Amino acid sequence: MGSMKKLTLPVMLQESFREYAERNSLVFAGEEERTYSQLENEVKIAAQQLKSIGISKGDKVAILSANMPNWGVAFFAIGVTGAIVVPILPDFHPNEIRNILKHAEVSAMYVSEGLVSKLLPEEYPEIQIIEIENFSLQNVGAYPPAELPDAKDFVFEDVNEEDLLSIIYTSGTTGKSKGVMLSHRNIVWTAQQSRLLHHVVSEDRFLSVLPLSHTLENTLVLILPIMFGASVHYLRKPPIAPVLLPALKIVKPTTMLIVPLIIEKIFKSKIVPGINEKWITRNLYKTAFFRKLLHRVAGKKLYETFGGHLRFFGIGGAKLDDNVERFLMDAKFPFAIGYGMTESSPLLAGAAVGKTRYLSTGVAMEGVELRIGDADPLTGEGEIQARGLNVMKGYYKEPELTRDAFTSDGWLRTGDRGCFDKDNLLYIKGRIKNMIVSSSGENIYPEEIESVINRMEYVLESLVVQQKGRLVAMVHLNYEEMEKRFKLMKEEAVQLFNEKTDEILRDIQINVNEQLNKFSQIQRVVLQPVPFEKTPTQKIKRFLYL
Repeated sequence: MGSMKKLTLPVMLQESFREYAERNSLVFAGEEERTYSQLENEVKIAAQQLKSIGISKGDKVAILSANMPNWGVAFFAIGVTGAIVVPILPDFHPNEIRNILKHAEVSAMYVSEGLVSKLLPEEYPEIQIIEIENFSLQNVGAYPPAELPDAKDFVFEDVNEEDLLSIIYTSGTTGKSKGVMLSHRNIVWTAQQSRLLHHVVSEDRFLSVLPLSHTLENTLVLILPIMFGASVHYLRKPPIAPVLLPALKIVKPTTMLIVPLIIEKIFKSKIVPGINEKWITRNLYKTAFFRKLLHRVAGKKLYETFGGHLRFFGIGGAKLDDNVERFLMDAKFPFAIGYGMTESSPLLAGAAVGKTRYLSTGVAMEGVELRIGDADPLTGEGEIQARGLNVMKGYYKEPELTRDAFTSDGWLRTGDRGCFDKDNLLYIKGRIKNMIVSSSGENIYPEEIESVINRMEYVLESLVVQQKGRLVAMVHLNYEEMEKRFKLMKEEAVQLFNEKTDEILRDIQINVNEQLNKFSQIQRVVLQPVPFEKTPTQKIKRFLYL
């Protein structure tokens, strides 16, 4: 597909349906193909159904569903009627869902069967509820099959580039959700520009594992592949190993997008134990030459595990662990790191495969301007600010928050601290609002300390907070690694940890503080017995632990 005359979802879909009619589109992994021609027909039927129940341009229609091909059908159907999509994350609490439906003034809603329990239909008499698996209209407590009208003559709505396509309610690290208003141009332009980082072609196979309700997956693993005739493959169950591994063998994806936690878990649970298993490899790993060699061997096996055809393994949504990034670079794995946020549809910066520089998130995406606001004259660090066609219109019904989100001259304030190097590569240092001011006045960014802690043996994840003026590190440890190392039953490993907790935590504190400035050193390390609660992009919800 060439450059579009009009950056809207209806125009994009019309061009894709015409150009890629016989190619495979949205399917469950390993199941029957669905051509673009079939997808077009299903989108028209679903759009006609929306019209028949009174949905018109500017109305809001929610999607509360697990990932599946029909998620995309519903999204496209809403968009081509000129209505506004309100994607809702499946793991939102029922109270949060209720607040979103009310705040967004939703008129209709697609719901997957497994999530109906989060709704009480009698609470929403004004909302038409549609079961997304078969597009049947739901009456109270029943799912009668809907007689969907013949839609071959359905005409896509003529929408403007500035018209809203989506209101995405974020689930961030600081609590209350905000409705990010994204236009047709915001989303379609971002997908089009992102192809400059990954040249998608119609032969590409995307495997979708992140929530489609999140703008990262929505723009880059739904809109982007459909724009260029690729196929997207979905899992019928959450992407745990017994589900994901067979799918990787079947689909042999060329493109995947993940959050750091997924590859970090693989590294810590598979790669590191494999190296530590034998005395000789454990000792060879201490030298740079052999470490790189061992990474190459492990990386080749990992590449085959992912199906052996990956061209692009995108990582975004949170900071990647330094050690894992070094492993991927040594292994010559086809990975790339990007940076963005929901408010920018989401991509702001990134690097093509092979162009990634250690610890950097790449350069500004073409067409996007980035600058550092109030930069420190010594370090060059300050708030990352952005301007471009991908930047949101604002927060829905929140004029004050919208005003605060932009500078006086119209740049989006990301709230992230960063800097550029001489080659204009961007480096993220941490969230400004997470900054801790020490008793002596120095600025401390907890993410930098956490990055050091997370490299320690047996540490799965950590969180640094300030308690009564002291820096405290909360650490969640890896019992399974202990089990493998000492060949103990899990119960015995837990008992061993209980007996040696103080010693382990003391060692962590000593080793970490040796690598930190004096004002950043932690005064106390405490055990976090269960994993931290996280956002859909697997960032720890800090506000719960302050």
